[in-house]
Amino acid sequence: MTVHEETEPKTSKDYKRMVDPFKGADDRSSALQLTTTLALFFGFWILAWLSLDVSYLLTLLLGIPAAGFLVRLFMIQHDCGHGSYFKSKKLRDSVGFFLGCLTLTPYHYWKTTHAYHHSHSGDLDFRGFGDIKTWTVKEYQSRTKGQRLYYRLYRNPLILFGIGPTYQFVIKHRFPWDIPQKWRKLWKDVWLTNLAVAILVAVAGYFTGYAEFFLVQAPITFMSSTFGLYLFYVQHQYEETYWHDHENWDYFDAAIYGSSHLVLPKWLQWMTASIGIHHVHHLSSQIPNYKLQACLEANPDLQKATQITIPETWPLMNLTLWDEESLRMIRFSDLRKGNYGKKLLDAEKAAAAAQAPVASVVDADDKSEVEEPALV
Repeated sequence: MTVHEETEPKTSKDYKRMVDPFKGADDRSSALQLTTTLALFFGFWILAWLSLDVSYLLTLLLGIPAAGFLVRLFMIQHDCGHGSYFKSKKLRDSVGFFLGCLTLTPYHYWKTTHAYHHSHSGDLDFRGFGDIKTWTVKEYQSRTKGQRLYYRLYRNPLILFGIGPTYQFVIKHRFPWDIPQKWRKLWKDVWLTNLAVAILVAVAGYFTGYAEFFLVQAPITFMSSTFGLYLFYVQHQYEETYWHDHENWDYFDAAIYGSSHLVLPKWLQWMTASIGIHHVHHLSSQIPNYKLQACLEANPDLQKATQITIPETWPLMNLTLWDEESLRMIRFSDLRKGNYGKKLLDAEKAAAAAQAPVASVVDADDKSEVEEPALV
């Protein structure tokens, strides 16, 4: 993991100058990206279905690229929700709703909760919507044994990345009980999406055979949802991420320090629509995915954010608690051994003073279509 050196503090105007040239959709680029991704997804899906007569192992292998392109379609839906895909709101909302039926994600529900995530990312007083449940050490220690057990199970990698993604997309998105009943527009969107998904399954099953349909689609859904959650996790859950109470929280610091740059091979960066350049995305979600790389390359300061490679993500899976004293994510094992808090922080400062200066972390800003702070 690479963390950037300290740089001169940036203001909102500095960030505005960085991101303004790259904001806004290019309809031609959006249309080309959408049509090619849809064609590749359905192409591999049909090949996987045809391969059922040859070998189910081949079906599963062909399901891997199909799952990858479904993740890419989710990223396009994601950009539609941020208002950065197509200039026409009506068009991008229509595309977003259609893609939400393929990704099993109600578009308007997800757009609203995800905007909340962007507006409050890293704010300890505004957790709950659109993020992975994260407790502080003090919160964990104040809970009952039953509550601690629940949280341990929730944060267990086998559950979080095994059962969790499929549960989230297949079950919870059908009935998201975390939103108030008075949010009628969102509930309407959920029910319309459920109806559309049922129709799509019925039609696809009629032409392909229902058993055959689920033999193809089930592993694709599992792989795409698991990989999607993995991407979201490693882009915010790393040791020196950003969490503060609301009084000390800063939108731009949260974007830069609390969002990583996941460095991927070029082909995988393309497949995931550059979502790994997450700190730039949080700095301004008005930048469409196909302009994120250009924005990063044009701004040397943004190249100094926390960088994580794929091999470096595996140790992050066991980070579970935010320690408010040492300002870092720790593991349950650290809690057991007392390897956290002020004692650890003082020891590290003393060690750092006796060695060469230690690198630290920097970050960026965001704008979602729903309630975002203005860059002034």
